[in-house]
Amino acid sequence: MPMTQPPNRPVTLWGLPHSLYTGRARAYLRKQRIAYVERAPTDPGFAERVMPAIGRAIIPVVELPDGTIIQDTVDIIDHFEGEDGVPVPHPAYPGDARLLALAHLFELYAVVGLTRHAMHYRWSYLAEQEAFLRDAFATGGDAERAEATMARMHSYLPMLGVDPATIPAIEESYHELLADLDAHFAVYPFLLGATPSIADYAMFGPLFAHLGRDPVPLGIMQREAPRVFRWVERMHAPDLDSVDFAQPAPAFPEDGLPDTLPPLLAQIARELVPDMTDRLAFLRDYVAGHQPQPGDPVTDKPHRRVIGQVETSFRGVDYTGGVQPYTVFLWQRLIDAGRHPAATALFAAHELTPLVEVELPIRVARRDNIEVWA
Repeated sequence: MPMTQPPNRPVTLWGLPHSLYTGRARAYLRKQRIAYVERAPTDPGFAERVMPAIGRAIIPVVELPDGTIIQDTVDIIDHFEGEDGVPVPHPAYPGDARLLALAHLFELYAVVGLTRHAMHYRWSYLAEQEAFLRDAFATGGDAERAEATMARMHSYLPMLGVDPATIPAIEESYHELLADLDAHFAVYPFLLGATPSIADYAMFGPLFAHLGRDPVPLGIMQREAPRVFRWVERMHAPDLDSVDFAQPAPAFPEDGLPDTLPPLLAQIARELVPDMTDRLAFLRDYVAGHQPQPGDPVTDKPHRRVIGQVETSFRGVDYTGGVQPYTVFLWQRLIDAGRHPAATALFAAHELTPLVEVELPIRVARRDNIEVWA
């Protein structure tokens, strides 16, 4: 298979083993056979070349051989998917309109939904897995830096809606998700069929770096959902690694969905629709009150990701969470894909219409590696 970059000129992936979004980018590079080297952000080159380009300390970042800097997994994947004349072995965007919309749905759920699960299991169970995490966060640095980073990450829990009231619902959700994914991966090697898509890369982020690697959630996954754990292994391999499936792997039906997907869609609808509906109401009020102008950064400083707080709920439990414009960026990708009649009908059949038949009061774009109003 052709490689996107010559083997003697690899790209640089700036990231860390325990980073959620680095895992997503790394899996994509491996699956597409893109030659890369991975370096920690503590390497001097990050401060010398990357930080001036992106204006904040954030990973992952891909540095191309010509010096081009690309931050954010969406932009990284889109860069390689869009390169003219250099086909990738397994295109990440499905050609079928229904599956494309579903891929964007999983992409949104991975960020809005599973980030909460990932951060809860990492930090609420710190005492049970402290040695593992301290070693991970010291990668490429030192104990003092690790301590400061861990404290900052732990402080994000309230913004994500992780508190004593929501924790039982979060854990119930994780067990339910594992059961439904395990049933699906008994039949299909990937979320949308025989090859990985942006749905797999998005879900892999939290299901590997936190939930499939930290000792407590990993133990739950291995005990309750061995096929999900196998999918995690498959996604981290440099090939399709689908030896446990007949060849060729089963294809999705052309006129519907396999029986394994509706339970997953029902859970996503239950968890996403109330949350995103409340975020939309907040966004409308925010736009009316602040009148943001196209091209303006979404926050006053690049490292700030939140523009306010919203009163919402998760599986019927009320919580106050932060509103990130980045979720609007992902949501509009879903809305755009959901306009296709086949996608609209599919979403209506699974009570997901509120996520696609909606008008956002403003759009979000990415310019010079930061979010801006569009």
